Amino acid sequence: MFEPSFTARRTNHVITVGNEPGVRSWVWESSPRFARASGWPRRWWINALLFFLTLLTTTVFGFGLVQSFSNGHLFEVDWILDGYTRLAHGDPGMWRGISFSIPLLLILLAHEFGHYVMSWRWRVNASLPYFLPSPLLFGTFGAFIRIRSPIYTRRALIDIGMSGPLAGAIILAPFLVAGVWMSKVVHGALDAGTLTFGTPILLRVVERLRFPGIAASHIALHPMAMAAWAGLLATAINLLPIGQSDGGHILYAILGERWHRVISRALTGVLVLMGFLYAAWWIWAVLMFFFGRRHPLIYDRTPLTGWRLALGAIAMVLFALSISIVPVRAS
Repeated sequence: MFEPSFTARRTNHVITVGNEPGVRSWVWESSPRFARASGWPRRWWINALLFFLTLLTTTVFGFGLVQSFSNGHLFEVDWILDGYTRLAHGDPGMWRGISFSIPLLLILLAHEFGHYVMSWRWRVNASLPYFLPSPLLFGTFGAFIRIRSPIYTRRALIDIGMSGPLAGAIILAPFLVAGVWMSKVVHGALDAGTLTFGTPILLRVVERLRFPGIAASHIALHPMAMAAWAGLLATAINLLPIGQSDGGHILYAILGERWHRVISRALTGVLVLMGFLYAAWWIWAVLMFFFGRRHPLIYDRTPLTGWRLALGAIAMVLFALSISIVPVRAS
């Protein structure tokens, strides 16, 4: 995900917009604070520290997945606490969790550096990725980069918005297939405290190829497959066509400000309804309502054509294949 982080003012400059030279338009100008050229950031150690902390928290969660998988059970919450206990005592066995954490962090890195590299291509000043560690489920809240200068054209906006999910999906795919192939079937009733995870369409397709005729609830996913599952969830959330998510940027680039506003508000209402099935969607609805409704204006009126419109279709398909209405359920 990327978020704009610059101040702006209106000026009456003559610029080139799309294929129409000399069009008079309002222009976003970056604050002098962010006017310097992109280079190695002065506070790179913050990015490095957050990445290291996220590596620790995701590895602890991965240790719980490894323990559950090795014992032939579905995931149990108690394994997370056991992982932190082992971390505190310096138990090297905890590092078995990298079978989850490394694939997940590679997926998130690919996503964020997809945005970063495309921003560089369009001469947009962007930060290095900020990872968000979490002591709870999955060990991370994801990652983001900050866009520190304006994006002037629809072409740049859709390129930057789509590059992250597409790069992440390319890295995710082999982990998904390999992880499902290393998964196994479990039988019997679920114990109290067991977590079951929703099955997005793409995951279910691979499961049916590997385990034909077996219900998803009886498949214990290998930690690598769980990393791909978490990557799918992150992809779906990023591609929500609302506000300033990646999907919101893509929506704005294709349909413009008016339809972006209408669809964003409508889908925020859909998130509220989805919250009756899975309460965490209410959190996203609140975040989108208060922080993501408005999109920085882009005055380029040149319509998108060709393969960039195809990117919008790919985004919708990827979103549909990745979304899980009830991602996590406790028995």
